[in-house]
Amino acid sequence: MLKISSKHPRYKSLLLREKMAKAYQEGILADTALIAHGRGEAFDYILGEKTSPSAIEAIRCGVSAMLLAENPVISVNGNTAVLSAEHLVELSRLIPAPIEINLFYRTPQRVEKMEELLKKSGATKVLGRKNDDYLPIPGLEGPRSRAHPDGVHQADVVLVPLEDGDRAQALVSLGKKVITIDLNPLSRTAQTSSITIVDNVVRAIPLMIQEVAKLKKYSKKQLTRIVNKFDNSENISKSLNSISHHFKQDE
Repeated sequence: MLKISSKHPRYKSLLLREKMAKAYQEGILADTALIAHGRGEAFDYILGEKTSPSAIEAIRCGVSAMLLAENPVISVNGNTAVLSAEHLVELSRLIPAPIEINLFYRTPQRVEKMEELLKKSGATKVLGRKNDDYLPIPGLEGPRSRAHPDGVHQADVVLVPLEDGDRAQALVSLGKKVITIDLNPLSRTAQTSSITIVDNVVRAIPLMIQEVAKLKKYSKKQLTRIVNKFDNSENISKSLNSISHHFKQDE
């Protein structure tokens, strides 16, 4: 692994790149995962590489929705697991909500490596494993049409960080409340989801963990008020305004 000086202006970003490259070399990630990470990194630049007030608002709403849910589930792809496995497991434990593996480029080997990564990070139960049963998601084809009977299939609220637009749209069409974490506020995933957190997963998920500790003290009535007050389209517009403000500051 490349030795990176902590004084480098892109230190944190470069560490994440190295982490992704290593995961690809180990067979956890498909090669296209690196392209997706680079695209996300570009959007993080224009967000100023910080969590905006609108993202905090969406995080608060997302956690409230998960705490109110009867069957919340965290759907995890390769990039999310590699970047934030330990925090995902912690969030899963606190809600509580099971973790389900969902891969676009799904192979038995990658699924096994994903399960191993999550369990090394503390997960005691992982759904969507190599030989698990699954049910199809209407409107989708291929590996991403899979849904575990005890996971995404029966979930009423699904957290799907770094999801693809087709799957997010299909889950919403099934009447599920979909929470996504997406650095691109104009993506189909961001526009389709019920609650869009425009932020980097490495910042958003730890912040979600902090919010769980605060919001678990709230009554169902208070949590419901937070969810009902939230307007996703309006929040996305605030994210776009944050981007515009960031550019104006640099002029």
